[in-house]
Amino acid sequence: MASPRDIVHCYGQLASTMAQMVVLAQARNWGALPAAEAQCAAIVDRLRAIEPTVALGPADAAEAQRLIVCIQSDQAIVNGIVKPHLESLMESISVLQQRKSLDKAYGHAH
Repeated sequence: MASPRDIVHCYGQLASTMAQMVVLAQARNWGALPAAEAQCAAIVDRLRAIEPTVALGPADAAEAQRLIVCIQSDQAIVNGIVKPHLESLMESISVLQQRKSLDKAYGHAH
């Protein structure tokens, strides 16, 4: 059976992992982000499993809320860094696909 501290601990782990993701995104360490994201997903899964079974007292609820605010803030930072990079990557892929289609239709220009 989970305790209120288990929930707060999970939120703490999630906040710590999101803070790590901010550092990774700022360093443009794209290769490490999927593992950190997988850690976040595992923690969220754990929270979904235990949260409905446990009632938080006022102090634990306040701490969980504080951590959620930190998580949301860090998530916004990561999204602000990653989203433009992904959009640029998608644009590059689109250009390459267009070139490939043109090459296929008209042959390679030498």
